[in-house]
Amino acid sequence: MSDKKFSVKYFVLLPLVIAVTLFLWLVPIDFFGVEGLNVVQQRMIAIFAFAALMWMFEIIPAWTTSVVIIVLMLLTISNKGFGLFINNVNDGSVFIDYTAVMAAFANPIIMLFLGGFVLAIAATKVGLDVQLAKILLKPFGTNPKTVMLGILCVVAIFSMFMSNTATAAMMLAFLTPVLKSLPADGKGRIGLALAIPVAANIGGIGTPIGTPPNAIALGYLNDMGMGVTFMDWMLRMVPFVIVMILIAWGLLLVLFPFKAKKIELKIEGGAKPGHHTIVVYVTFAVTILLWITEQWTGINSNIVALIPFAVFSATGVIDKKDLSEIEWSVLWMVAGGLALGVGLMKTGLASTLVNAIPFSSMSPFLVMVAAGVIGYLISNFLSHSSAANLLCPIIAVIGSALSVELEPFGGVRALLIGLAISTSVAMLLPISTPPNAIASSTGLVETKDMLKVGVVIGVVGLVLGYALLMIVGF
Repeated sequence: MSDKKFSVKYFVLLPLVIAVTLFLWLVPIDFFGVEGLNVVQQRMIAIFAFAALMWMFEIIPAWTTSVVIIVLMLLTISNKGFGLFINNVNDGSVFIDYTAVMAAFANPIIMLFLGGFVLAIAATKVGLDVQLAKILLKPFGTNPKTVMLGILCVVAIFSMFMSNTATAAMMLAFLTPVLKSLPADGKGRIGLALAIPVAANIGGIGTPIGTPPNAIALGYLNDMGMGVTFMDWMLRMVPFVIVMILIAWGLLLVLFPFKAKKIELKIEGGAKPGHHTIVVYVTFAVTILLWITEQWTGINSNIVALIPFAVFSATGVIDKKDLSEIEWSVLWMVAGGLALGVGLMKTGLASTLVNAIPFSSMSPFLVMVAAGVIGYLISNFLSHSSAANLLCPIIAVIGSALSVELEPFGGVRALLIGLAISTSVAMLLPISTPPNAIASSTGLVETKDMLKVGVVIGVVGLVLGYALLMIVGF
């Protein structure tokens, strides 16, 4: 971090965030103009504002903000917090059971994501990812147009089950020699470089474990008793991903036509021989099969996610060193968003706001569209996970208040899942998402190129996504 950025963040933005938080914490309750608001709920408002500003300004890493807000909640609004904050509060405030706050770290959705990370680590360790890339790309031949389609498809498939950042990095490693071999005066290599982030961002929409916003939205739906099975998600979202990939393919070919007549992909490596590889292949297949047959087996997808963890650790496929490769920062960041939801619900703040704000007078259709547009705009400047963490608690409160009115438009599920989609199709800038940054690092992609593709993908993705949710529903 440069000295200038450090100075702005820690000597300007951080004091500003602290000042806003303290103001909301200490101002007389009457200031909010909300009938029935109590001290603990006021503290929850202040903590929420703190989280929102810290995620927006990225003064500290997003996962660190999540951990900080969980600790703040434990100390100030839980029943086992600091005595100074608990004693002498007699205005009807409800202190949250501290175990409910801590449970955010082990929420079933966290376990689902953990299983996804373990599968990805094991697949990489035995070379399954490289082998699959070879097999999946082979049918697309050497024609530049079909090769681009192949890359879009493979990246999208991988991103459904692996971190989109890891997928983008892996595919860029395969493509770097190819990009260098293409004519310098042609636009095709720009299109190929952009195909990676576009497919990674879109592909993550396909499964509940594809990207953190999916898991965050599902966490709130589960808490509201409206959970969605792995198979139900895929039945609706995989076709959406396929359509979006085809649209992206056509767009990239139009904007960045190839000069080269032939492209040869030479992918080194492959599956490593040995019993560990067999274990990974079988476990991977069984896990996915159990995920998509949840409605028949009755085994919850969150439980299924722990099966590969148990099998791989028991058979030696992964060891304690491999645990360091799990993206714990993503898990803790998601946990912070879930904890905010617990705070809103358990303190009664959610119901207080529902009663205070005339949601019934709002158009449910406009509420749904506005949520998507806001989610999309914010996610272009904020990490997708942070945007979902920030907006899901608010949208969940609105959804609970408009549950009946939203039914003709897909219900609360459509509202929250639409928000998840809107964050994933946000890819205007290199800072919008890690795969974008990876593509930008090639030196081939300029921001203007990313903007042109990102605008079209974003608008089309929002329109098609909400059309799917409103017409087909969950």
